[in-house]
Amino acid sequence: MANKRSLKRSITLVCEELLAECIAASLYGNNPDGAQALIFSILKMQDNFVRRISHPEPGMPANQYYKDLREKFASQAGEIIDQINNH
Repeated sequence: MANKRSLKRSITLVCEELLAECIAASLYGNNPDGAQALIFSILKMQDNFVRRISHPEPGMPANQYYKDLREKFASQAGEIIDQINNH
């Protein structure tokens, strides 16, 4: 398990890349109006996962909690990538 600081940094970097792709897709795509909702969802996702790093669930082993957290983040990031590609 990586330490909390590097995990937060990784989540922030992925979300920054998603924001950049979303903005680029809105500038060069056919539908610039739908980008605002995607940007909001990316920022909300980042805030949610960074907060969850600092406050793990009680009663759950740390390794299992952070593994589940990374899997859920990857799943949500994949969904947002699909939305950007379909935008």
